[in-house]
Amino acid sequence: MKFKLIPVFFALCFFTAIVSCKKDIKSTESGFVGNSEIIPTKTKTEKTPLSKEFKEYWYSGKAEITSYRLEQARYGEIRDGKAVLIFVTEPFMADKQVKPDQPNSDHISVLKLNSTKKFLTGIYPYSIMNSSFYPVYDNQHAIKLTSSVQEWCGQVFTQLNNRSHFEVNSYSYFESEGDQYQELEKAHLENEIWNKIRINPNNLPTGKIKMVPSLEYLRLAHKELTSYEANVHLGNSGEKSVYTIAYPSLERTLSITFSNSFPFGIESWTESYKSGFGQDAKTLTSTASKIKTLKQAYWQENKNSDVFLRDSLGL
Repeated sequence: MKFKLIPVFFALCFFTAIVSCKKDIKSTESGFVGNSEIIPTKTKTEKTPLSKEFKEYWYSGKAEITSYRLEQARYGEIRDGKAVLIFVTEPFMADKQVKPDQPNSDHISVLKLNSTKKFLTGIYPYSIMNSSFYPVYDNQHAIKLTSSVQEWCGQVFTQLNNRSHFEVNSYSYFESEGDQYQELEKAHLENEIWNKIRINPNNLPTGKIKMVPSLEYLRLAHKELTSYEANVHLGNSGEKSVYTIAYPSLERTLSITFSNSFPFGIESWTESYKSGFGQDAKTLTSTASKIKTLKQAYWQENKNSDVFLRDSLGL
């Protein structure tokens, strides 16, 4: 009898192991990996219908590239430079939060914005880039934000991922800012406002709200990365509208001017805040005004013979 029970014992162990594995797999598919919640790719989120003109413009196989004359406040002075906004649609993976190598119907369609600024501070150059990945259906916060600043002193990088909370990783050559991780309660994101303007300006948040300022500003001003109270207003003046965000505690105001007609192109912007050090800091206003807009499949135009296109953009 003793030996006959052994096969039964091992059979029970094997069955228990299978059941346990199945439970683990189920918990992963439900959207949890370890202690971090992910957004399952098959989650049903209500989608706002896309208009015919939206599809024809944004799914044409080309990106929209707009160049701007930039006057950027830095270290208490205004610096001349150039800015570029590159908008393009692409598929995005909800769980890994990256662009897929092999797109499929489960992936989220996003309107991506890559924005760049280049200017000089005396002998050395600044290069700034921000990216925001925002669902075209305008039905949730940006899925991901990144921001990087390079200059001769060093470089800094920040990434925000939209999961159960906003998960933020930031890196810097400054001791007080280096290698940090934090979680934020969800709030409006200034970086996603530019995408929302291009999709549906009527859905922009207004009034007194909580908003996370641009990752670029928080880095350059060495301010805490958190949400701040903001007074937000959308005004209409003829063929253009102006969206203004004012942060009382930061003494900072951003105003974005855009066309009232589709595709709601961004014409210019101004940003006012204190620039400089200590008691010498003073309120200055950075400005950007449009030079030229092109629709191009720029990723294919990488030959020496394509350099003339930068002249077309005034770059």
